[in-house]
Amino acid sequence: MSDSISLYEITDFAQALALEAGELIRHERDHNTLRTDYKQQTELVTHADIMADEFITGAIRKRFPEHRILSEETMPDLTQAEHIDTPLWVIDPIDGTVNYAYGHPQVAVSIAYAERGQVQAGVVHAPFAGQNGKGETFRATRGDGATLNGQAIRHSNASELRQALFATGFPYTKDALEPLLKRLDAMIHQCRDLRRIGSAALDICWVACGRLDVYYENVSPWDFAAARLIAIEAGAHAGHFGEVPENRPADLWGKDILISAPKLWQPVRDVLREASGY
Repeated sequence: MSDSISLYEITDFAQALALEAGELIRHERDHNTLRTDYKQQTELVTHADIMADEFITGAIRKRFPEHRILSEETMPDLTQAEHIDTPLWVIDPIDGTVNYAYGHPQVAVSIAYAERGQVQAGVVHAPFAGQNGKGETFRATRGDGATLNGQAIRHSNASELRQALFATGFPYTKDALEPLLKRLDAMIHQCRDLRRIGSAALDICWVACGRLDVYYENVSPWDFAAARLIAIEAGAHAGHFGEVPENRPADLWGKDILISAPKLWQPVRDVLREASGY
């Protein structure tokens, strides 16, 4: 990062981009210009995904031409997360694309900024959420706490697994569901209930602000990078119930991710590891 700009200014810049991208995708849906397609024959993508991605990445390239970008739609090269010598932006222009296409409100723009493999700033903006659908913006700068629409947030402080509300998700491809169903079976018998929201970024932000107690899943860096920092800065515990390869930064490793209120983290990890045969 340039010495002339602070991490707080980086977060401000990310928030401004997320808000503008949120307006873009709101306009596309509200004006019935939504066009859909599929990538890899199974994963839904909309024209608005591409538009928002190009807007965000273009603005970053203009302001920080020396920075690298990992984005779901236009720059999805996951090897970017392995090279940590230069600053990296990690972007999901629409997390919850199926929700977006079906008119559901659980949709988010996610933007994270990382240095040497560690996320330093994160913004998750939900343009259709909040009172009267005016939007909710979660943000965090490392070491400075987390906020929702400018107000400090904290995790639920849940301590009883039996009373925990958890969230998870499922992949678009359905040919390897058995391990996921074993975990789900174990968790649903141990916890209060499941919520299937359809946006990993919002699942994690909801753990950060206490609307959920636990989240686990296998996801890509753009799905969780910003929200993970927000949860950590809100006092939640973030890690993995599987092992992270030695050569990969934990902040950007999405396999077997687990984020929860601190007192629940180890009990949930034990349940998931046993269900996974680890």
